Amino acid sequence: MALNLSQKQEVVAELAEVAAKAHSLVAVEYAGTTVEQMTAMRKKARESGVFLKVVKNTLAARAMAGTEFEVVKDALTGPLLYAFSTEEPGAAGRLIKEFAKTNDKLKAKVVSVEGKLLPAAHVDVLASLPTREEALAMLARVLAEPAAMFARAVKAVADKQGGGEAVAEEAAAEA
Repeated sequence: MALNLSQKQEVVAELAEVAAKAHSLVAVEYAGTTVEQMTAMRKKARESGVFLKVVKNTLAARAMAGTEFEVVKDALTGPLLYAFSTEEPGAAGRLIKEFAKTNDKLKAKVVSVEGKLLPAAHVDVLASLPTREEALAMLARVLAEPAAMFARAVKAVADKQGGGEAVAEEAAAEA
């Protein structure tokens, strides 16, 4: 069904709003994907903070004008499904990679992060980015490690000098 001018303007406005806030974009060829597969992908996308939209490439190019995703304009050919990561950069890559395992017709065509156009093969790199919780856990481990090393060093010195447990417990409490 063809869209009239006001409907096209609404689609462009919606997509422009999402593109302005998104962290990454993965455009995927979806021809041959069944309705059930698309429905499952849309459900998973809503759960993981990914905005999915099938839209004409000319409307998508207009919507992305003035955003960091403007660099993909020339690569938009053929029927594409646009997946914008709205909460964390790797979410769209993980979603597409997960559904591409069971659907060989789903192929990444364009990947864009931070205003850079990347080859389609970079969807795997994007998918391997840690989630926010994983990144925070890694940061916590990195921040806690120097204190733990200091406590172990103090305990080793105390054990060597025969001071024992009391000195090690004081040093651990200070760290």
